[in-house]
Amino acid sequence: MTAFGEATPLPGWTESLDDCRAVLDDARDALRENDFDRALTVCRDAPAARHAVSLARADLRARREDVPLYRHLGTSTARETLPVNATVGDADVDETVARARDAVDAGYPCLKLKVGVRSVDADLGRVRAVREACPDVALRLDANEAWSREAAHRAFDALADLDVAYVEQPLAAEDLAGHAALRDGHPETPVALDESLARFSVERVLAEGAADVAVLKPMALGGVDVARYAARVAERRGAAVTVTTTIDAVVARAGAVHLAAAVAPNRAHGVATGDLLARDLPTGGDERPLPVEGGAVGVPQGNGLGFSVGSIE
Repeated sequence: MTAFGEATPLPGWTESLDDCRAVLDDARDALRENDFDRALTVCRDAPAARHAVSLARADLRARREDVPLYRHLGTSTARETLPVNATVGDADVDETVARARDAVDAGYPCLKLKVGVRSVDADLGRVRAVREACPDVALRLDANEAWSREAAHRAFDALADLDVAYVEQPLAAEDLAGHAALRDGHPETPVALDESLARFSVERVLAEGAADVAVLKPMALGGVDVARYAARVAERRGAAVTVTTTIDAVVARAGAVHLAAAVAPNRAHGVATGDLLARDLPTGGDERPLPVEGGAVGVPQGNGLGFSVGSIE
């Protein structure tokens, strides 16, 4: 039986391409012997390589169980679609509003705006303009570690009346205390952590009171199994979960979709990233895999990941 995994190394989040290849070469003998535990041990310090092995193992187990991967990951409820957020980016005010309106018109229930490239005041102007143009949509902000503590507190002061779903990674990944202080000082605006979870365990992040939401990138965390564990911990600690991808091809995106369907099927997730690729892996059909329609992506219902992958020419 054939199963599929994907390693998409992205330096800054994972190991380099060369390191990823070298680790997977080292794990090859174990995989040929179907010894996934040994292969995962070989890949333990290379998140993208480990992701590939762990996803292939999960896909294989789900295929053997004759169930879609999301059921193997822990839910007995059928999930046919998954809401997703649209990433609006960090353009100027007019372009940001135009993109936001287009996304809402296309049916997206949630928008994600990038902030932190401009000044705090400029970004607040963009956020206000989008909120006025799209009063009913869920609105998330992602600062990608850009703000100082002072800038973040000033921004959070102004965001209090703009109904922001959360601000993702407002401070440096290492600054758990700073994030905890933001939560304490501004309880009306939740804090979501992404990069921090690639540095610290989810247990430590939540124990230090640093996050309301855990943003889980399976590729950066080292696999769907690691992300699934983190989601369980977050649930026990009362934190919400959002599943996102880096710049993943269809195999890893499908793994993320299945994970999201298993752990938080009613939340919008950041897995609508296929359009960032000029070319994707072929999955046997003429249509682009995992298309987004009406602000949702279909959850594959076949066994395992739900499809097979052909070779790239």
